[in-house]
Amino acid sequence: MRIGIDIDGVLTDYEKWQIEVGSKFFMKYNKYIVDPNGYDSDTVFGVNKEMDEEFWNEYLYDYVKNEPARKFAGEIIDKLKQDNNEIYIITARYLTVRNDEVGKEMRNIVIKWLSDNNINYDKIIFTKEDKYEICIENDIELMIEDKVENINKISTKIPVICFNAGYNKSCNGKNIIRCYSWYDIYSKIKNI
Repeated sequence: MRIGIDIDGVLTDYEKWQIEVGSKFFMKYNKYIVDPNGYDSDTVFGVNKEMDEEFWNEYLYDYVKNEPARKFAGEIIDKLKQDNNEIYIITARYLTVRNDEVGKEMRNIVIKWLSDNNINYDKIIFTKEDKYEICIENDIELMIEDKVENINKISTKIPVICFNAGYNKSCNGKNIIRCYSWYDIYSKIKNI
């Protein structure tokens, strides 16, 4: 089976990182968590776009270089590969689609991060937010994703494992399989 895997929110715990680091950063503006189930920091902390950009300007590189992979992610991906599955990393990581030095740097950071975290894969695809067409073009048979819009759209065509987060609790229905850990993902893939 050809399996697509997202990075932020699937290989990393984006939700937990954003709440923890954002709580520290936004405190200086007396801004606190207003929507723990929001996807982006501006929603979580109820801040304007300028504050949100300031937050990401300060912490983006720390996040993309140093936030570890979720526990057992590499181990399970190796098991999936041993079971003759092909692994496609499909990411809309910020800045990676830019066709300049900044985009190249961010793509190199992602590739190094995957290696440093023992995440083995057959192919990596850097894309914009909408991953539906990428899944179709690459004959992805199962996608592991956390973003609501992608889950809902991709699941109209193929099964999607929804990595549980507060911001995606509304995702349910045909072709949506909710999972809570990488071993949970593995057990559910074995039963597909």
